[in-house]
Amino acid sequence: MKEKRGEFSSRLGFIIAATGSAVGLGNVWGFPTNTASNGGAAFVVTYFFLAFLLAYPALMAELVIGRCTRANIYSALENISATPLSRWSGRCIGAYAIAVATAILSFYSLVAGWMLAHLLASASELAGNTAVQNWLERASLARNLLCAGVFSILTVTVVSHGVQRGIERWSERLMPALLLLLIVLIIYVLQQPGAMTGLSLYLLPDFSEVFHPSLLLSALGQAFFSLSLGVGTMLIYGSYVRREDNLPALGAWVTLVDTSVAFLAGLLIIPALFVAQELGITIYRDGSLIAGPDLIFQVLPTLFDSMGANGTVVALAFFLLMTIAALTSSISMLEVPVALIAEKTPLSRVTASWLAGSLVFGASAGIAANFDTLFSLVVTLTTEYSQPLLGIALCMFAGWVLHRDRLLAEIRAGFDGVEQSLFWKIWPFYVRVICPLLIGAAFLQSIIQ
Repeated sequence: MKEKRGEFSSRLGFIIAATGSAVGLGNVWGFPTNTASNGGAAFVVTYFFLAFLLAYPALMAELVIGRCTRANIYSALENISATPLSRWSGRCIGAYAIAVATAILSFYSLVAGWMLAHLLASASELAGNTAVQNWLERASLARNLLCAGVFSILTVTVVSHGVQRGIERWSERLMPALLLLLIVLIIYVLQQPGAMTGLSLYLLPDFSEVFHPSLLLSALGQAFFSLSLGVGTMLIYGSYVRREDNLPALGAWVTLVDTSVAFLAGLLIIPALFVAQELGITIYRDGSLIAGPDLIFQVLPTLFDSMGANGTVVALAFFLLMTIAALTSSISMLEVPVALIAEKTPLSRVTASWLAGSLVFGASAGIAANFDTLFSLVVTLTTEYSQPLLGIALCMFAGWVLHRDRLLAEIRAGFDGVEQSLFWKIWPFYVRVICPLLIGAAFLQSIIQ
């Protein structure tokens, strides 16, 4: 007998879990450096505007399809289709989304493993174990596989316990810890010399930059991708939402909390960069602020080292923050293939979780063993090419394939009188026309660059 399908126990549980999915490593290094490279505060204003005007409607498309079908993404897109062609398309898109989510988690586990390695290195330094510290700080295949394996086990353990006892319970523990660490680090960094220069760049907008095409497209891309749109994670989470919950309100809360956490990450990273510059550390390369892995594993560790005894404690807190951010996102990504296996096979959720986790780790090991060839290729194919195309497909399915009466009935279940609301007057057109066009514009711009 199959296990009863799980659901979130409360609105708050869903909001915290969905926000945890959206808040990941990209929020910490992607949003702040995009901000610094695209007009500072002008980018922040544009990002918030587009997050609610465009990314929120796309998020609602996934949530509505998920709750309407109560199924994994493969079955969900098939179930809402009325013609043989649309059902076949739904199955293909669903299978591709699951493959993309698995591939993303494969390289994401490696990056998260690096965070875990630096976290343990900081702990080893505090404990006075220099040999272990040096081994953890030095990149090697053995270290990368060990730490990625440990991180994968943490992810599988959470997901295997189900929606309420696993995803929801641990999200409710990890997200407050993440926010507390983030706020403590912000308070500390803002007291350091040079921080106010970064803060001015971040908070004082040059509104003449707001309508620059590259800024608009960068802000649009950040808004879509920071909300985990395109690979079915939000669709799966939407399938666990109770029928009586108000979907438009839930989606708005998730968008608000995710963008707020991204804003807080900017309050930490951008001032920290200028603190580093004050200490003589190079933070610009080819006229742009250093971003991505170089920021996390070169600039900031050098900053921590320059802080003396306090630097080890700050480094420990920072890499704990990064590991928690990675874990809250990896949980939702693993749930995408786990939901398919658990619903389409006789396997229990526990077995499905360990099977999916093993497949992901195997892929991670393959990438690690052929790092120079595969890592950048997998990142590019999944995040730059596949996610935008899948985002367009999910908007099209919500706007054109899912019957309007069924769509309205699903939203009305937790929102009486939705027909008279501003949401219903605007959202169906947005998800049908505006979102696909603008995601497509961002996709084309990323290819042309």
